[in-house]
Amino acid sequence: MTTNTAQKIVNFVRKNKSVRPNDLVSYLEISKQAVFRQLKKLLEQEILSKTGTPPNVFYTIKTFSNFKNITISDKNNADIIEKNYLFITPNGDFLAGVKGFNYWCEHNNLPVEKTVSDYVKTLDKYNKFKNNETGLISGLEKFKQSFEQVYIDQVYYLDFYSIERFGKTKLGSLLLYAKQSQNRELINKIFQIIEQPVLNLIKIAKIDAVSFVPPTVARNIQLQKELEKKFSFKLPKINIVKVNTEITVPQKTLSKLKDRINNVDKTIFLGENKVFNNILLIDDAVGSGATFNQIAKKIREKKLVKGKIIGLALTGSFKGFDVISEV
Repeated sequence: MTTNTAQKIVNFVRKNKSVRPNDLVSYLEISKQAVFRQLKKLLEQEILSKTGTPPNVFYTIKTFSNFKNITISDKNNADIIEKNYLFITPNGDFLAGVKGFNYWCEHNNLPVEKTVSDYVKTLDKYNKFKNNETGLISGLEKFKQSFEQVYIDQVYYLDFYSIERFGKTKLGSLLLYAKQSQNRELINKIFQIIEQPVLNLIKIAKIDAVSFVPPTVARNIQLQKELEKKFSFKLPKINIVKVNTEITVPQKTLSKLKDRINNVDKTIFLGENKVFNNILLIDDAVGSGATFNQIAKKIREKKLVKGKIIGLALTGSFKGFDVISEV
């Protein structure tokens, strides 16, 4: 329910398409603090949408505010959707759970109940790839099919990057937009999802050293660095160095496996001499798997491990380079 002032704000925004807070202060002739209180409520009610960062912040009418939010009759299916589904609109609106699924169905002119059933069946199909002990997806078979020699003992994904028909998974969407927009709020959401599974794997696999694979694309806010700071592991960290070459060639730009292997071999080095029992390598996404496998090779060549090398990616592809080419 909107107050008289709130309704005036909505009408003003609707008329002018997009407004700044100072426009509202001038129009309403009230304090900036009072305007922000009203804007906060309208954002929470999902009537308005906020875009930008200070000083360039604009408010618009939320584009999905009038879509049909259909109740899903099967409670179990509704819970699955609520837990697993995320849709980020072309305008950058963050729609999680049932609301996002409803919007996606309406946007694609699909019947909600039948599509829910299809989505749950598709999830079940992909969940069969999960390891019973860790609850993670095993990607080692893909490595065995891709490389003449596999130097890593096990590879896990927390989730697939995308699934058939329904596109990017929840974690896949968060990963893509966190990296592209360098958004710390999205990085926090990723951390909340991955924290416990990562800690569980460290315990199950008896990991005694961890390393975050360095990024290959220059960004002001690096996802891997932000996650590394948030975890604060009480474990030794293996120093993996990504060196700068005269011309930086990101892995994602290379379409041939041999070129990706060569890229890792010539640009990533180990600044470490200690020996560990079991090592965990953490990356944001696995496409070809060349980065994990070549780093594992370098670790073995330097005799830095006595036990196993395990790779863990936030997301991975079942086949092909589809993940790393996009993110």
